[in-house]
Amino acid sequence: MWLRKYIKLKLMLKLTVVVASLGILVVLRHTTSWRTTHMFSYSWLEITDDDVNMDAVCNCSAILLRDQEEIEKVKILAISLSIYRIPDLISLFICRNFKIMRKYLQYPLSKEEEEFPLPYVIESEYLQLLRAIYAPQNIYCVHVDKKSKPSYQSAVRAIVSCFPNVFIVSRPVDVVYASWSRVQADINCMADLYNSSTKWKYFLNVCGQDFPLKTNWEMVQLLRYLKGENSMESEKMPEGKKWRVTKVHEVINGTIQGTGRIKEPPPFDLPILSGNAYIVVSRGYIRSVLEDKRVQVLIEWAKDTYSPDEFLWATIQRMPGVPGSRRPHAKFDMTDLNAIARLVKWAGHEGVDNSRDAVYPRCEGRHVRGICVYGVGDLWWVLEHRHLFANKFDTEIDPFAIYCLEKYLRRKALAEIH
Repeated sequence: MWLRKYIKLKLMLKLTVVVASLGILVVLRHTTSWRTTHMFSYSWLEITDDDVNMDAVCNCSAILLRDQEEIEKVKILAISLSIYRIPDLISLFICRNFKIMRKYLQYPLSKEEEEFPLPYVIESEYLQLLRAIYAPQNIYCVHVDKKSKPSYQSAVRAIVSCFPNVFIVSRPVDVVYASWSRVQADINCMADLYNSSTKWKYFLNVCGQDFPLKTNWEMVQLLRYLKGENSMESEKMPEGKKWRVTKVHEVINGTIQGTGRIKEPPPFDLPILSGNAYIVVSRGYIRSVLEDKRVQVLIEWAKDTYSPDEFLWATIQRMPGVPGSRRPHAKFDMTDLNAIARLVKWAGHEGVDNSRDAVYPRCEGRHVRGICVYGVGDLWWVLEHRHLFANKFDTEIDPFAIYCLEKYLRRKALAEIH
């Protein structure tokens, strides 16, 4: 038995080397500077059925054109089919082969993108998102939960080592859901990104159930259009959430729990605003998070609250003097639908058959905790919006939604090459 396994592994390794050699020739043939990229064909970088080991093919073009027959067919397939699989670990021993086989972009697709690098924070559990947002001029900080198993941390390091612009955060923390640790993980990555040699202008953080709605080039155009302003949800705190910031919370036995004690009022009489954990902010905003003494006082105050990531960034956004911020008056409130950071479809605002009080059409996927997990029937709707990312996607619920979206965006990105 072990001998057969050994022979099989040896053959696979030989095949990997051969494929890697062929892949290198392909890269040498197609790699060029941004000035001459229009001379070559980039069809080899397109996402295809073979890249995700699909056992059934869906017509993504028909789906994006709202072909109901195709959408219904794929919904049925999605119930029993998972098209995304973990890349063969053997490929990780040969990074060049890994990047070629997974079709990572290996050079900037335009001068504009090369001159406008984007910094990202990624949670290590969701490295599958990396290919969709990867560009060699960008920079990526990966946070690995401190309590992760050593074997898992080693696997993450193996992937990260393949990319010179991807690194693991210098100070990992033990993350507990809805506690301060989640914010601290972002702040630690913010510091690493801010102190890096890459001089970026805008910061983005992503979670595993996000997926981009724009190509990297389109993101650059939208961020330039902001002209230094930040874009995030920041509005009046709903009555039903005020307990999060008026009661003291502590992490006990690995979970966050209320103590029943009343918190002291916010510093400087700041209005605590409601927002989102995922933001689009300027470099100056990040400098304020790391250096502004007022922000440091607010951070200390927020450490014993519940889910501080859903109010801290939104509150800092309304503090006078913070670069890219907005005035604290209610007239300057911004909803998640008006900000470009995230597009979320909330169950309570969905409509049926174009009802007048509906904010969005009905969810074509499935609801999880009051949020639509998108299905292929939602793709036409999400692509109509100007948001950079949409949330939520889940390959366990509808793998075709991500597949078609990634395929569409890669083809669009290659078509944008001048």
